[in-house]
Amino acid sequence: MARLFGTDGVRGVANEELTAELALDLAVAAAHILGEAGAFGERRPFALVGRDPRASGEFLEAAVVAGLASAGVDVIRLGVVPTPAVAFLVNSMSADLGVMISASHNPMPDNGIKFFQRGGVKLDDYLEDAIEARVGEGWKRPIGGAVGRITSDKGAVEAYVAHLVSSLGEPMSLQGLKVVIDCANGAASATAPKAFAAQGATVIAIHADPDGLNINDNAGSTHMGTLVQRVLDEGADLGIALDGDADRCLAVDAQGNIVDGDQILAILAIALKEDHRLISDTVVVTVMSNLGMINAMREHGIKVDQTKVGDRYVLESMNANGFALGGEQSGHVIISEFANTGDGTLTGLHLAARIVATGVPLQGLASVMTVLPQVVINVRGVDKLRAGIDTGVQAAVSAASQRLGDTGRVLLRPSGTEPVVRVMVEAPTDELAAEIAQSLADKVLERLAL
Repeated sequence: MARLFGTDGVRGVANEELTAELALDLAVAAAHILGEAGAFGERRPFALVGRDPRASGEFLEAAVVAGLASAGVDVIRLGVVPTPAVAFLVNSMSADLGVMISASHNPMPDNGIKFFQRGGVKLDDYLEDAIEARVGEGWKRPIGGAVGRITSDKGAVEAYVAHLVSSLGEPMSLQGLKVVIDCANGAASATAPKAFAAQGATVIAIHADPDGLNINDNAGSTHMGTLVQRVLDEGADLGIALDGDADRCLAVDAQGNIVDGDQILAILAIALKEDHRLISDTVVVTVMSNLGMINAMREHGIKVDQTKVGDRYVLESMNANGFALGGEQSGHVIISEFANTGDGTLTGLHLAARIVATGVPLQGLASVMTVLPQVVINVRGVDKLRAGIDTGVQAAVSAASQRLGDTGRVLLRPSGTEPVVRVMVEAPTDELAAEIAQSLADKVLERLAL
């Protein structure tokens, strides 16, 4: 049986792979496991449940809430909120459990379920394994007054927005800045423009009208063409691209150039180091981060700690070592002083604040690193679980790595969120990167085709 949990919760096509029955069973198992782990104490436990605007989130939310309440957990429904809002509110409201129903940047037919434990942190692998092992098991059901109660508290989200605004310290610190925000017709369609406007920015919000069907539809951080054009048309200082659940942020400078997560991390790392707030002068990234970012950090006296792909692994390293900043090329950026998960709006606010503080436009700030040409090919229709053990594939990877030497690198890995094998190649030129990546993708398809 395939593992339910990937690198970021449980995902699948809603009502096909991710059904109401599975959502209910997951919620019950999570209540039992976290209860046994002692998270609830003596009082009745309570959980927060949020979702992004997908139509399927409505029935999945109902199933999750029913599962938690049937297991004796009181539930506060937050409605449509960003993933980082759930994480923040679980911590600030001392909730015992948080659930976010979202498939992040995935297309609308998909959905997912992410769990947060007390403190607003994602579950460790062993807790996910324990929950998965108990999905669908028999259990003694509470009755009468022991069942959970269900309420709603959309006002709690205002506390999250206030937290975002206050993280910049100075009020109206973005005054004079014109920002285009692409909300991906997602969970931050209301909160992100509100936070930027509260700090004095002139805000132009696009793709901020979710209807349950248009989330991530040619919008947001995975489809940035519209944002690029709007920034140019408006003469804006920058553009901010969020994804469906607003836990990631990419940017566009005033000239229409895309600024990715590596560049954002580099800008923020240097800013934190200048303020003597970059703990151990270290930034945490994943193995997918561009070699140019790592080289730039070395030139600025900043160490780089690399982890497996997934913001949860970045966070594990940050928590274990007390580091202040970490993230992924995809735009998941964790600023530990203010959040314990990736927060696209928070990241965008601090990036904008750096522009104002330095007087340097985003293009100038991003030039701190030279992006090495990078090609990523997603190979579909293959057995991704064999990617790391097939001798033919591994031999091809080794040969490509030897060919590049110190001038680039090769990474081949199964996706934790999609049924694909990702082939990533960095090289001195686009042509060489594309050539090697395509050769490796062809080999993966030849050896691992289903």
